[in-house]
Amino acid sequence: MTRITQFSARNWLIATHDAIVTAAAVVLSFVLRFDGENLWDRLPLLLKILPYFVVFSFFVCYLFNLTTTKWRFISLPDLLNIIKASTVLTGALLVLDYIFLAPNVYGTFFLGKTTIIIYWFIQIFFLSGSRLAYRYFRYTRTRNQARAMDASPALLIGRAADAEVFLRGIESGAVKRMWPVGILSPAMSDRGQAIRGVPVLGGIDDLGNVVDDFSTRQRPIERIVMTPSAFEAEALPESVLMRARKLGLTVSRIPSLEESRDTPQLAPVAVEDLLLRPSVKIDYARLENFVRGKAIVVTGGGGSIGYEICDRVITFGAARLLIIENSEPALHAAMEKLAAKVTSAVIEGRIADVRDRERIHQLMITFKPDAVFHAAALKHVPILERDWGEGVKTNIFGSVNVADAALASGADAMVMISTDKAIEPVSMLGLTKRFAEMYCQALDGDAISGSAAKSPMRLISVRFGNVLASNGSVVPKFKAQIEAGGPVTVTHPDMVRYFMTIREACDLVVTAATHAMNAQHADASVYVLSMGQPVKIVDLADRMIRLSGLQPGYDIDIVFTGVRPGERLNEILFAEQEPTSEIGIAGIVAARPNELPLETLNSWLAILRKAIEADQHEVAVATLKDAVPEYRAAAQ
Repeated sequence: MTRITQFSARNWLIATHDAIVTAAAVVLSFVLRFDGENLWDRLPLLLKILPYFVVFSFFVCYLFNLTTTKWRFISLPDLLNIIKASTVLTGALLVLDYIFLAPNVYGTFFLGKTTIIIYWFIQIFFLSGSRLAYRYFRYTRTRNQARAMDASPALLIGRAADAEVFLRGIESGAVKRMWPVGILSPAMSDRGQAIRGVPVLGGIDDLGNVVDDFSTRQRPIERIVMTPSAFEAEALPESVLMRARKLGLTVSRIPSLEESRDTPQLAPVAVEDLLLRPSVKIDYARLENFVRGKAIVVTGGGGSIGYEICDRVITFGAARLLIIENSEPALHAAMEKLAAKVTSAVIEGRIADVRDRERIHQLMITFKPDAVFHAAALKHVPILERDWGEGVKTNIFGSVNVADAALASGADAMVMISTDKAIEPVSMLGLTKRFAEMYCQALDGDAISGSAAKSPMRLISVRFGNVLASNGSVVPKFKAQIEAGGPVTVTHPDMVRYFMTIREACDLVVTAATHAMNAQHADASVYVLSMGQPVKIVDLADRMIRLSGLQPGYDIDIVFTGVRPGERLNEILFAEQEPTSEIGIAGIVAARPNELPLETLNSWLAILRKAIEADQHEVAVATLKDAVPEYRAAAQ
């Protein structure tokens, strides 16, 4: 609630209006009741007490938020507040008449029950009528402006509840240069109805007929707007998108309220919107309680995963954010995008390599984070098979440096972003990530027991698979190949992968951290995100070509290039040696791998350091295989 001392000129104007109509309601109800019955004899006393009642009404209206609510967005909860405020004022008149005036002044009732009941109706009418009239004025003005600005006629696709959110966005002016002419709903109950004056013209199968019908009118349909319910499987979103593109219509989507978390804004329909199972429902209140007011460090904050974590933590209310990134262009781009967001967080960006132990320690100890999210890594499988030493330096020694620095800085938690390739690894990427996990587990066990440090810091790892639209992932690659005219390259016809969106993955990463911070869950140090059903890469390529309005094998060829070094055809989510358990949070499972002593890991780290210096690949692989016995080198 806005404090009275912070009132703007608009607030004072509303308060003045409410005071005037309150006075008018009292006088009018009094006149209607006593006209012809000693009205002029009673009027002086009424005018004497009226100023005090008006002042009292100011505080009542303020208490029920009438003074601070914008009239253009007046809604049912606001009308209920008007009824509550009017009822309180009516009760005050009853107390005034029955306790203070009647015994002392008239010996009988001054206002009377009839006057007070009339006042209640008039007060509600005056307070709500002007507000509703103003909203209607703004609504009609928005309609007229939209038509005057030559707004694009649009057809909404989705259930009535989703369409209503978007229609309110148009009425409020949040969505511009667009005017809805009809709705196609998959729900039979919506047929023949109208939502905020916009008719439901039929089902989704009627898309072609409706567009043809409008093509003969003065203003044909120019674009399609798909609501969240239009992406459900029964709504056949791929069919809608393909038909819309064949009809030459621009297609946009409305993000869900969980995704946008503010005024609905249109966005282009991306292929990723059509490729996944429904996202896991995230408990955002839980994430806000964990992050709000905290100091957060994110390594690799210029990458796709690291940047999304940065974006989410400031969205959830982090007080301070330190981004550590070794790429100057990536750091600059991340800082520019975060600076454009409305946030009170203090955001700092520092160029640093996680392999520089002294630099990482200096940054973290100075910053004093509450939580560290370690996303910096080298992750391209074929490159790390060739440049194995760089993978060991970054993914193992870099993770060791970040974990040790987080512990030294007094952080409460460190979360390492791992990969599903760490499960029974067959590549250098999976091997290095699994070793880094083991180091964090060993350090976590010592921190909990108190043998390594006074701080009870939690160190956890979160594994997940491929992230749609992340840097270097297959979807942007296929998009670029399709735009270039093909061919689309797939390594093997039986290649299968798990996919999820960047936002869902990062929200679940933070969720896993909230679970680990609970003292009852100290035995869980590795978390695996549920990735849904695996997707066959060749099927993904086929669908993306068709969604682009092209024909596979005719317009765009699919070419198989062979399995690359370090790849396997099927990723797995859990290893046989890792017992798993449900933690009561949708989308996340805890794994309990075997933990090794920190001293043993440190001895292996010493051997690895010497092997890198001497470029001894066989020694490094043998050492890592001792640490991770389930490692099986992929067939070359």
